[in-house]
Amino acid sequence: MSRILVLVRHGQSEWNLKNLFTGWKDPDLTDKGVEEAKSAGRKLKAEAFEFDAAFTSELSRAQRTLDLMLGELGQSDLPITRHLALNERDYGDLSGLNKDDAREKWGEDQVHIWRRSYDTPPPGGESLKDTGARVWPYFIHDILPKVMAGGTVLVAAHGNSLRSLVMALDGLSPEEIVGEEIATGIPIVYRLNADTTVAEKRVLQG
Repeated sequence: MSRILVLVRHGQSEWNLKNLFTGWKDPDLTDKGVEEAKSAGRKLKAEAFEFDAAFTSELSRAQRTLDLMLGELGQSDLPITRHLALNERDYGDLSGLNKDDAREKWGEDQVHIWRRSYDTPPPGGESLKDTGARVWPYFIHDILPKVMAGGTVLVAAHGNSLRSLVMALDGLSPEEIVGEEIATGIPIVYRLNADTTVAEKRVLQG
C-alpha cells in the first residue's frame, strides 16, 4: 500500500515571466517552464515513481507540464483527469495586469492584501479561501480515494490551488499558509497513513 500523492506546480509561464496576474487566463510555458517540467519528470523517474493516475486543471500550462513530466517518466499513456476545480485562483479584475501597474492603481498595501490575505478576494475574483472551497471537495471525492486505495497519484496544478491542498494536508492555519510558497516544477511528495494523515512529506529540490 503505497498511498503516495505527488503535487507539482506548473513550470514558469509566459505571464509569470512578464510579472502579470494570470489566474484563469491561459498563457503557455516559457522555455524555462518546459525545462522545469522535464526536470520534475526526471526527478520523479530517478526515484522510480510509477503512477496509477494523474490529475490536472483545465489550463494549458498545467496540462503541458503534466504531459512533459509523463514523457520523461515514460508514462504518456497514463489516464489523465482534467477538472476546473484544480484551476489557479481567479484573480478577477487583476487578471492580465502587470503587478507593478496594479500597485500604482490601487496602492501597495491593497494589492498585497489581495495577493496574500487568506479571505479577501480581488475585485471579481477569488480569495485563497474561495479557491480551497472548490479544490478540497474535489480532492476528497476524486483524488484522495485513489491514493487511499494504495495508489500513486500525480497532480499538476497551480500555485494557489496547490497551496489550498498543502494547507489542509499540513494542517496550516490561515496565517501560516499566507507565507507558504509553492515553487514551479518542484515535486512535493506525500505518503499518507491509513487514516489520511501525512506519514511523510518530501520536497524533491535536487
